[in-house]
Order: sequence, then C-alpha cells, then structure tokens
Amino acid sequence: MADKPKGEKRFDIEEDLSKVEVPDVFAVLPLRGIVIFPNQIHPFLVSRPSSLKLIEDVGQAQKIIALAAQRNPEEETPGADGLYRYGTAVRILKMLRYPDHSVRVLVQGIARIELTDFIQTEPYFVARATRVVDRVAADDKEIEALHAHLVSQFSKFVSLVPYLPDELQVMAMQVREAGRLADMVASYLKIAVEESQDLLGTVDVRSRLEKLIAILGREIELLELGHKIQSQVQTELNKNQREYYLRQQLKAIQKELGEGDSRTSEIDELEKKIEDAKMPPEARKAADKELERLRMIPPESAEHTVVRTYIDWLVSLPWSVSTEDNLDIANARKVLDEDHYDLEKIKERILEFLAVRKLKKDTKGPILCFVGPPGTGKTSLGRSIARALGRKFVRLSLGGIRDEAEIRGHRRTYIGSLPGRIIQGLRNAGSNNPLFILDEVDKLGADFRGDPASALLEVLDPEQNNSFSDHYLDVPFDLSKVLFLTTANILDPIPPALRDRMEVLELPGYTEEEKLQIAERHLIPKQLEENGLGDSQIKFTDGAVAEIIRSYTREAGLRNLEREIARVCRKIARATSEGGAMPAQITAEDISRYLGMPRFFSEVAERTSETGVATGLAWTPNGGEIMFIESTRMAGQKGLTLTGSLGDVMKESAQAAMSYVRSRAERLGIPPDFFEKSDIHVHVPAGAIPKDGPSAGVTLAASLASLLSGRPIRSDVAMTGEITLRGKVMPVGGIKEKVLAARRAGIKTIILPRRNERDLEDIPAEVRGELKMIFVDTVDEVLAAALVNGETARATPPGAGAAVEAAAAPSRTVLH
Repeated sequence: MADKPKGEKRFDIEEDLSKVEVPDVFAVLPLRGIVIFPNQIHPFLVSRPSSLKLIEDVGQAQKIIALAAQRNPEEETPGADGLYRYGTAVRILKMLRYPDHSVRVLVQGIARIELTDFIQTEPYFVARATRVVDRVAADDKEIEALHAHLVSQFSKFVSLVPYLPDELQVMAMQVREAGRLADMVASYLKIAVEESQDLLGTVDVRSRLEKLIAILGREIELLELGHKIQSQVQTELNKNQREYYLRQQLKAIQKELGEGDSRTSEIDELEKKIEDAKMPPEARKAADKELERLRMIPPESAEHTVVRTYIDWLVSLPWSVSTEDNLDIANARKVLDEDHYDLEKIKERILEFLAVRKLKKDTKGPILCFVGPPGTGKTSLGRSIARALGRKFVRLSLGGIRDEAEIRGHRRTYIGSLPGRIIQGLRNAGSNNPLFILDEVDKLGADFRGDPASALLEVLDPEQNNSFSDHYLDVPFDLSKVLFLTTANILDPIPPALRDRMEVLELPGYTEEEKLQIAERHLIPKQLEENGLGDSQIKFTDGAVAEIIRSYTREAGLRNLEREIARVCRKIARATSEGGAMPAQITAEDISRYLGMPRFFSEVAERTSETGVATGLAWTPNGGEIMFIESTRMAGQKGLTLTGSLGDVMKESAQAAMSYVRSRAERLGIPPDFFEKSDIHVHVPAGAIPKDGPSAGVTLAASLASLLSGRPIRSDVAMTGEITLRGKVMPVGGIKEKVLAARRAGIKTIILPRRNERDLEDIPAEVRGELKMIFVDTVDEVLAAALVNGETARATPPGAGAAVEAAAAPSRTVLH
C-alpha cells in the first residue's frame, strides 16, 4: 500500500530526464490517494504484501517501476480495471525498512506512460506501457503567456500557504519548459485525485496549463477568503484570545504552585449538585444549558456571577424533597388542644383535612383563610397545624407589599434580581410540601409596580399552582403539595377573585371565660418564664385576671391582656430584685397596685340617664364595640345636623330614622308640628373615628324617639339593626362580636333583628345564658322594648331558636 505522506518536503533535480531510457514492460505499483508527476521527487509508504513483494523483486535490480493511481482508494486489492491507464515511470532513489516490515520509498518521476496491456496480476501487476511525450506547438505565444501567468499565480499561492517554502517561487521562475512547470505546480496542490489524474493524462501542454491555471485560481480564491475570515475573527476575538492565553498561563502557574484548578472543581461540584437535585426535565434542561454557559464565561466577567447565582438557586430548591405527613388524627387533635383553647370549628376543619389526606394521598391542599380581629391567634394556629402535620412552617407577611415581583420574582436582566418570596420560602424550608402561611393578605397594596394580589391568584389556585412560574427561575415549580393558609382581619379589601380561591374560616373575639382559660394555660406561664419568674409559684387568681380583662383591656383578641400580665410580672421581678418578698398569689385587689388606676369602666347607666341617648353596637376590625348616639333639640326651622365623622350610609340611616319618627309622631305622643319650629342635632361621640354602615339605624331611631317623646332609654339595653322607611328591621352582620362587646360593657339586654336569631349558634352557651335577647321585626317593637314606660315587646328566652327567613347581611360599620 502507498499512502500520501504528511509534512514531507519535495524538491526537483536539475537533470534532463527525457534522455533516460525506460523499458517497455513495467512492474506496476498501485497508489492510494496520491498522483506522482514526472520530474518530481516524492516519498511514500509501502505496506501491502503484493507491493512489498514488487519492491523486493524489482527495486534492487533495475530500480525503474510504474506508478498508477487506484480509482477507488478504499479498495484493498484492486484489479487491472481498478487502475488509471495514465501513470508515471519512476526510479527508486532510496528505500528505508521499518520494524513493522513496511518500507518507505523515495522515487523520482521520469516520464508519463500509458499502460496498454497487463501481462501479469499475481503476485503483483506487470504491464506493457508506452512513453507519452508532451505535445507543444513551436513558437506558441499563448503558451508563453500562460507560462508567465502560471508562474505569477504559483508565487501568489506559495505566499498564501504557510507550509510551502518561499524558495519554490524562485524554482518556478527557473523552469523554462511549460510542461515541466505544470507538473511541478500540480505536485504541490492539495486537490482531488481525479483532478490530479486528469492533469497527468492531459498530453497537450496548452490544455494542461489552462486547466492548472483554473484550478490554481480557485485555490487562491479559497485561501484569500479563508485569510479574510480569519482576519475578521482575529480582530473580533483578539481580546478574548489574549485573556484566554493569560488564563491558561495563570492556570499553569497555579498548577505548578500546587493550588489546583479551583474553577474546574467548581464546575464539577455544580454538575454533581445538578445531578443530585433530581429536577424535572424542564428545570434540568435549563440548569445544563446555564452550566455550559458558565464553562465559557471567564470568572472575571459580571455575567459569570449572574449565571452562577442562578444555578445555585436551581440546585438548592427542594424539587423532589418532601416531608412525610403525620396523619394520626388523635395526635393532631392533642397538639391543637395543647396550643389553642376552643376554636372548635377551626380544629374540626383541620382534622377533616387530615382524614381526607389519610384516605387519598394525592389530594390537593385546600386554601384556608383565617379571618378575625388582631390577637385572636390566627398566625399561631398555622404554626400549630404545621406541628400537628409534621410539616415545615414558612411565614410570609404580606402587609404593605406593593411590588408584584415580591411574589413572582424579578427578571434576571436586573442587577441584584432574586426569586419571589414564595420560592425563597420553599428553599428555606428545604421541602416542597411545607405549610405556608400568608399573613395579612388584606393589607396588600397596588401601585405602578403591579398588583401583588393578582400575582397570588395563581399561587392560591390548586388547579393552577402545579406549574407556578417565577420570573427569576423561568421554569415551572409544583406548588400543589404546599398547604397554603392565609390570615386577614377583614375580608372587604381582598379582591373578589382572590377571595373566591380561599375557604374562609372566621375567628371571632374571645369571651371573658375563654380569656380566663387562655391566660391560665398559656399567657401567665409564658410571661412568668420570660420575666425570670419561671421557678416561682406565683398564682394569678381568676378574680385578678378578670379585673385585668374588664378594667385594663377592651379588645377581641389577647395581645393587650398579655401585655398587662407582662407588666405585672415585671413589677414583681423588679420588687424581688430590690430585696422585696415575692408574693404567693396575685388577687384582684393587687392589680391596681401594679397597673395603676383602671382605664375602662362602665358608663352606660350614666350616659343613658337622659333622654335622647341610645346605646348601639358596632363591628370593627378589632372586634365589637358599643357606641352612643346622642340627639338634642333646639329652636329652628326643620334642620337636621349630623356630626361625628359619619359616612354616607350612616347619614342616610339617620335621615330614614328621622322620617320614620315623624311618620309615627302621633303614636309616640309627639306633637305633629314638632319639626316646624325645631332643629335636630344628632351626634356620635369619638368624632375622630370614621363611622359608617346601616346597622346603627335602630339606634338612631330610638335616640330620636327618646328625645322627642321625653322618655329615656333603658340603661341596660343595647341594639343593632338596619331600618327601612316602612319601619322594618333588617338583619346585619358581626352579631357575635357585637354581643361580646355588649357583655364586656355590662349590657344585660340586647335588641337584635329577628333574622339574625340563627347567628346566636356561634355565641358560647354561658354568654347566651347571661344576656336577654329580644328579637324584633319592626321599629315599633324596638321602641316598646327600649323606652322606659313602654310596652313590653316579645322577648325570646336566652338560647332559644326560631325560624330564619333569610341569611344575615354583612355589616359595613367601621369605627377604626
């Protein structure tokens, strides 16, 4: 076998080879991939057995053989038809044997030959051949011009090829024969065997020159285009290449110093983390893509930090890490009872969720929304649920958030961008199924940066959040395993679309008995421990706690009660530190010594001893409150003045109450023309606090009726309800909060709309047992029950139930 050598230098010998005699019969050596031209010296390697046999037999004797190129270079044992007919007669100049029995042969082309007849094929080819002489016309000017042009083109070609020596240009200029010049130039072109064989078989020198000039022009054009592209790329990448070389040098220096390749180890570590993260296919594809980018970006580039941070976020998320739920219903009930007193409806709902989860593992988590006044234990209830389930607990406060990116994250195009708080919370939790509590969902805001409440629509929808997309990650994350809880003080600010995605569970204010139990079980032990009195045996009597509740706090929740208990503990701690004796128990008589004068007291009897003053009940975000409505009469002409920071709805209720009283003037014993020469002023104290809503309608009517009839309203009666011009009493909301507020204020009798009777089911039995509930359908019944010396209205015994005509409407009264 003869193979084309690589990197060998070829040269000519100034010798007239046309006078060298060649035989008529040649041993023929097939060549693969190369064509050798006359007058050229060329080495090649012989390794096929038949070719080695030919060299062994012929090479040492006459040293002249024929070389012919194979038509198919891949053919190992070609036949006679597999060789080109035009070949070259060569003489062997030198042979070099290698240990693997192959032979390197250096030959010089003598003449073109044409193989006419093969007389032997084994063990190697032997054929008759005739010498081919170049055909050239004498004094052909075109050949001279072609000769000169070929020399010029070849010089240009040599200058463009870096591995060709410049001496070839001089050698080409010294060759006078056009045919010999063509053979020399052709031997240095890396062209296809077919083109080389065509040049070898072209006997007419003029035609050979024209073909060679065309081929050489094409090669020069390709070389110039390559140089142009290389020059452009070199200009664009020069800086990067320089940095690359410097980094390579730095890497070599670090390796020499024994510092190792920290960058390689960093990439390998990230690659292992990606493998261990067990991401879904889409996230894995994004991580692999960014890792490949990281390999190409230099560490000094700002983009390197951005990509590295993104990959860190991807690998640190709990894509496939889950905690196992504790589905023991009895244990969950025990945990909930330990942490919270009462709240039976809430506990029942949580136990129902656990029961369903126990029967169906892949159930989608509900979105529960705890609504109630501050301090009623909404957030701590979420923590207890997480403890009962054995899940990680994540709390996200939404109060004051106005930027949508806080929920969905920032795009990575921004400097310092991060994922949203949902993704951050999941990473901190380390599992993909934590209990996630979204605190104060009613305090979300909206401005030019977007609406965070709208961003929560996808998060809080069990049908959509299995493919939640954070703007920073830009790959979906499954939130369907997360148990979302939300808390709010009021529902009104929550957008309807968001409210529709949540199951609302209301946490109303606590009764005094409930506060006593919670203080004894939780608040007092906690504050004794926090104030260094945990080892003491101090006992708060029920009377002491009741005194704090009645005289020093007025709230639906427990925060102020806990603060006052903490104040008492701090006073005791200070006295003990100064050498005083530690008391064994705290009684009701001791409270004023620790907390000072009482802040709250019952003013109902004093405030309602005069005509025109009525006690109403109102709902606020902090629980129920009592409010007083005062009316006075003065000389004037049909004027009605309303003061006390009243809203439009409440003003309309006052006008409706005034119209109703005027229509019932004769029945109430009021002169029919009382309004002709009088002005009426209605005022609701605490004027700095905005008040609105229809539930003060009956209270306004009672106040005006008391003023104009001269009959005071009973001091132990409070009322609530909306009125119509026909004198009907309509249902209102917030009944439980209002009833508890009346009880705190010392009210004994409460007048309620009859259609609110079913709402008493939510009120504890001990409270219903203490209060007298009067349910009314008309304002006439209200006045009969409230005004002194009035007729006795129908009273419903405490705790009794009645048919409900319609559902209660939510109250709009706002006092805070």
